[in-house]
Amino acid sequence: MIDMLDHLSIKRIDWQKPRKEGLTYIVDKFQGFDAENFKIISSFIDMVKIYGALPLMITDDQLAKRISFYHHHDIYVSLGSTLTEFALLEKSFDTYVEDAHRLGFDIIEIGENNIDLTTERKREIAEKLRSKDLTPLWKIGKKDPRRQLSFDQTVAKINEAIAVGAEKILLEGNLGYAVNIYDEKGNVKWNIVGAVTSKISPNRIIFETPLEIQQSALIAEFGQRVNLGEINLENVMSIESQRKGFLSRSSYGISSMKKIAKGSPATKFIYYVIKTKHSLEQSEIINITNLPRRTVQTGLEELKEQGLIVEKTNLDDIRKKVYHVVQDEWI
Repeated sequence: MIDMLDHLSIKRIDWQKPRKEGLTYIVDKFQGFDAENFKIISSFIDMVKIYGALPLMITDDQLAKRISFYHHHDIYVSLGSTLTEFALLEKSFDTYVEDAHRLGFDIIEIGENNIDLTTERKREIAEKLRSKDLTPLWKIGKKDPRRQLSFDQTVAKINEAIAVGAEKILLEGNLGYAVNIYDEKGNVKWNIVGAVTSKISPNRIIFETPLEIQQSALIAEFGQRVNLGEINLENVMSIESQRKGFLSRSSYGISSMKKIAKGSPATKFIYYVIKTKHSLEQSEIINITNLPRRTVQTGLEELKEQGLIVEKTNLDDIRKKVYHVVQDEWI
């Protein structure tokens, strides 16, 4: 059947593990699963988090055996940010790292839900983890809907993580409601997504997507290469089928990022021109629109603030900038 339908599916860009993008990061809540079925879907799973404080609920031998099971299927295993924050607060981080290394963990999430870490402290934490062959995964955002970071704070935290060596960051999703990029109904706030991905390339972000509609929406917007976290085991095959294009965004009644420019007629016209041409330098925009340079500069700044365009250095001339619409942005 797979061979018969092969021409209908989209080929995976990173079809073989370890993948660098299109990651699926599941949560293990000690749910029961059939080993034979897991073997079938394991090729679609890149990482697994032993959820919350559950690693403390079983013996070291049981935990090591569970980690070994995942390693047998080429799946990296992580500890969540809740335990890491607790270890930092209790000043037992070094012991925590030693235990994680001994038991066979690969990744340690670090968040700032209840603590604030300086860049220097983050660098020390990252170096400590790497000294034990553990990969730090920085989690950005707050779990409490009443204590959400501003857009500028979110971008600053992401840049801090990148500054201390992070290849990927994890965007907090908690339960999927009223946190980070989700509203109180669990819908994606596309203006926030657009603004964040205009500053940070989306392939560096793992979006926590606890709800199926969020998974579908982000795949519809970014395609198979989007990295998704906080995935329940039963959703893995659905996600993979969508990555391969079997289910369209219309199947779920969702729409992609709404690209509607706000502001003056000049700003809207500039956006229309960039969207039509896909990639333009500032001088080209001035020539096409016949608008004054200052008007074009103001319009470009407004569009960047709205998360509608992204500014990149021209690879042929580093003194010049090139502007793309956000939907085209994936490096």
